[in-house]
Amino acid sequence: MHGLMQQRPLSLPHVFHRAEQLFGHKTIVTATADGEQSVTIAEWAQRTRRLATALDTLGVSADGRVGTFCWNTARHLELYLAAPCTGRVLHTLNIRLFPEQLVYIANHAEDEVVFVDRSLLPVLWPLADKFETVRRYVVIDDGADVPIPDDPRVLDYEELLAAAEPYQGRFRVDDENTAAAMCYTSGTTGNPKGVVYSHRSTLLHSLISLIADGAALSERDVMMPVVPMFHANAWGLPYGALLAGSDIVFPGPNMTPQAILGLIQDHKVTVTGGVPTIWMGALPLLDDYDVSSLRTILCGGSAVPRSLSEAYREKIGLPMLHAWGMTETSPIATMSTARSHHAALDESGRADARARQGQPVPLVELRLVDPDTGEEQPWDDVATGEIQAAGPWIAREYYRGEGGGAQFTKDGWLRTGDVASVDRYGFVRLVDRTKDLVKSGGEWISSVELENEIMAHPKVAEAAVIAIPHEKWVERPLACVVVKPGETVTPEEIIEFLTPRVAKWWLPDAVEFIDEVPKTSVGKFSKKTLRDKFAGYQMAGPEE
Repeated sequence: MHGLMQQRPLSLPHVFHRAEQLFGHKTIVTATADGEQSVTIAEWAQRTRRLATALDTLGVSADGRVGTFCWNTARHLELYLAAPCTGRVLHTLNIRLFPEQLVYIANHAEDEVVFVDRSLLPVLWPLADKFETVRRYVVIDDGADVPIPDDPRVLDYEELLAAAEPYQGRFRVDDENTAAAMCYTSGTTGNPKGVVYSHRSTLLHSLISLIADGAALSERDVMMPVVPMFHANAWGLPYGALLAGSDIVFPGPNMTPQAILGLIQDHKVTVTGGVPTIWMGALPLLDDYDVSSLRTILCGGSAVPRSLSEAYREKIGLPMLHAWGMTETSPIATMSTARSHHAALDESGRADARARQGQPVPLVELRLVDPDTGEEQPWDDVATGEIQAAGPWIAREYYRGEGGGAQFTKDGWLRTGDVASVDRYGFVRLVDRTKDLVKSGGEWISSVELENEIMAHPKVAEAAVIAIPHEKWVERPLACVVVKPGETVTPEEIIEFLTPRVAKWWLPDAVEFIDEVPKTSVGKFSKKTLRDKFAGYQMAGPEE
């Protein structure tokens, strides 16, 4: 016997039409170099309809990849809906990646057009001739004093929209399993790998930001996503805000603590979200701004230090709402909202509970597996194992089958690479990582790639990179270097050698010279031995 319910696809056109029909009077504010720009959702919807038609004018194929190289803005939100609502695939390019990675990603995804904020042209345009499939570059003028290339491939965003008629009628995506967006993760060794989100997965994930034991977005909220829109769809917050009918504030290119706190104060932001480093930078300035409107500060991307969350609780009466996930989980998999069993704890106990990564959100399943034996571990808060995840917005493979399925189990679970313990209520507590990656300011640094670049130095025999705790960035890389016999080299020479080879924020904060890199029984670098050796190591870190 089958149910007799209507078969309507779970797709992003529903998000667009709901926002257009019900919340046209709500506002979207964007901070730009020229000051703030404000549009109503009704005005934004008309612009999005024009953009949908313009994608046809640009000749983007039926399921073509539409690249974006943009800050968090209302115009980026237009692309968030126009591309997938017309059957195309939104491909957000991470503006912080090293140029070679950007070229690889754009070519691997086969982007056909890239929309770029004018302020980011100096980063993107030097790579234009290396992009094999990109035919057009559409410049979004965000007020930056940057020259626009005189090239027939370059178009102006506003001129493009002005020449386009608004798309008429309702958008339709009949197959909810078609791709809506893609984001590449560098959280694994080797080349970045593409995670492809479907309409179904994106819509279901977006609903999670509306649940009570989540961000609980509502029509009464003013939501500001500080987490970049190029990073796992800004945790689904932009789509969630449109579903709920929240007012939206976008910080644009100015991501300084002063600018962010000023927007919270001026627009009475109630819900915001970003990585720990953002809130670390804002902490010393809280007394200078009125942030009493805030009710939720969503924090994730890397483990939230207990001290940071408690500092906010002491300052403004509002601790962090800790969340955990990864690009492959869309990204929200757990949230650490207070539960009834926490009420019996003292304040210190509740602070410990808030510091955990939290309970799996509805529709996400987790299990704890011993990475050596493959046996599932009990949820007793003592046993540890790798977290594996399953659910309707969890990746089942990478784009084009990259990675050979190593991160996915035979029975369809995602290997997250994080080691944790779980208590009987399902609250996750991360204790380690199965892979030796450095997570700095919410972004991954591949220790293997960094080691390979260091070992390319003619005077270096071996090098191992480990993560060292850092007060501001949570983690920073420490390079442990073995010099070839008879050679001498300084830390400054190592950094100078690396500077043109890796992104600036990948550069190690310190270089230590050692006699040899310790090895495991099978000849691999023993990072655990090095971490033990340098436990308590202090690094001042870079100025920016």
